[in-house]
Amino acid sequence: MLAEDVDGVQQKLKKFLNFKNLHTCLKEAILLDYYVSGFLWARGMQFSVIQYSKFMTLLDMLLHNLRTLHMSLEDSIKWLGEVMAEIGPSHSQKNEEWNVFNIKQANAVIDYLKISLFQHYKLYEFLFYSTREEIVIGTEQVLEVVKSSGGLFPDPLEEGISFDTYSTFIEPPPTLDTEMKGLDQEQGPDEAQSEANTSDVDPLVGFTIKDIKAVLDQVTDDILIGIQTEINEKLQIQEEAFNARIEKLKKA
Repeated sequence: MLAEDVDGVQQKLKKFLNFKNLHTCLKEAILLDYYVSGFLWARGMQFSVIQYSKFMTLLDMLLHNLRTLHMSLEDSIKWLGEVMAEIGPSHSQKNEEWNVFNIKQANAVIDYLKISLFQHYKLYEFLFYSTREEIVIGTEQVLEVVKSSGGLFPDPLEEGISFDTYSTFIEPPPTLDTEMKGLDQEQGPDEAQSEANTSDVDPLVGFTIKDIKAVLDQVTDDILIGIQTEINEKLQIQEEAFNARIEKLKKA
């Protein structure tokens, strides 16, 4: 991994951490960025293989303390101080073989953890402790449609309602065309043909225009005479009522 570029390091760590949902899982994307950034920073510091191992273990242990042990920020800082006292520079010759980082490197490690993890500690707590709703990006549904038999509603299912209920309340009433077809089937072809011929005959055959005009004038006169008689009767009733009121006023 020391010879890989940024994309190569990311692919290696992605495979090592078994992250498979980077494009849809925010948690995996943040953790991968956390480890990739730490590894690239350590490579920029030109650490040795042992120092790489200790530093990456330190990154993982800090997240483990946060995620599993629910360590607060103060406890994590104290824990880091104890660990750096063991793997950092020591004045004791007894622990000289355990010294991994010198003073400059130890201060650089602490400064990096300060700006990478400790500065965003609340965000990492929210990442591990808070439950988030999953956003449904897409969904697929399969619907089975019953083939229509020609009506507005499909035929009743065997496990559904009874046919009596369906035919009484749901099935639409037969249309006029359906009834006419049924009557045509009941009647013979000769009767149907005779009715068709009869319906084709014009009822006004044998009358002239003058005859039709005379009939219309007579009907119109009868209607107008009836209306005029009704109006005269109403006017006469109102006139009698007004005369009666006038007589009462005179007597008063």
